Amino acid sequence: MAYRIDPETDRQVVAEFRAQPIGPHSPNLQRVLNTLRMSKPRLALLCTRAFAEYVLVEIEADRRRPLIVHWDTRFASREEAEWFVFKRRWLALTGQALDD
Repeated sequence: MAYRIDPETDRQVVAEFRAQPIGPHSPNLQRVLNTLRMSKPRLALLCTRAFAEYVLVEIEADRRRPLIVHWDTRFASREEAEWFVFKRRWLALTGQALDD
């Protein structure tokens, strides 16, 4: 059985992720991240300039199709980009928005 996120009890890992989005992560946060990464929409980051610019992309269910690149959603740091994707995934899965 797949792990299900409980927005109330799992909310404690949100602060951990915000403080250290790239890792290392506690086992509880890693479990939440694995669940979020498998949920829809399948979001990812595309590095367009090394260590300087990241762009949001969506992965199609049919992997033979190209990525959907959101050129208007750019980030100057990986941490900023990872937080944005985390918030979007959390909202899609739990229905609850996270504050910045």
